[in-house]
Amino acid sequence: MDWLIQAIQQYGYAAVVIGTFLEGETVLLLAGFAAHRGHLDLAAVILCAFLGSLCGDQFYFWLGRRHGAAFLARRPQWEPKVARVRELLHRHQIPVILGFRFLYGIRTVAPFVLGMSGVSLSRFAPLNAVAALGWAIVGGLAGYALGSALESVLGDLERYEATLFLTILASGVVVWWLRRRHAAA
Repeated sequence: MDWLIQAIQQYGYAAVVIGTFLEGETVLLLAGFAAHRGHLDLAAVILCAFLGSLCGDQFYFWLGRRHGAAFLARRPQWEPKVARVRELLHRHQIPVILGFRFLYGIRTVAPFVLGMSGVSLSRFAPLNAVAALGWAIVGGLAGYALGSALESVLGDLERYEATLFLTILASGVVVWWLRRRHAAA
């Protein structure tokens, strides 16, 4: 499956920026794994993930600030998550800003809610930058460590490489689908 490796090498960094702009745990894990395999540079993966996550969350913050009520009115299924973020935000503003990327179920909604709240851009932006960098480092290193762990178990990964990439990708798609299905229920 040389086409897969070529696609990763050619489009990998752009995929990391776009994927982390939208959400991106699976994309970042795959990119870290690709860095372990030598197809991408780990520092560049982390930088791309940082930029994608930072810009995505700044955009969602702006969207919440500018169009919050109208946007939320068209998405009533978000209300339980919005209520949860508001509750957390009321008690723990700085930890929420620094940690929402790591909290299952509220990662996408949190910057939107932060924009709707009274949190100022001058407070959100620097904390968001610190959090985006931390998340990019942790996620990139996790993918890299996954590659290392698999290599210690399986030996030379070259013959399993394409299967492993596709398995990680398929797992991410299944998790995404299950989250969407659970959110719709």
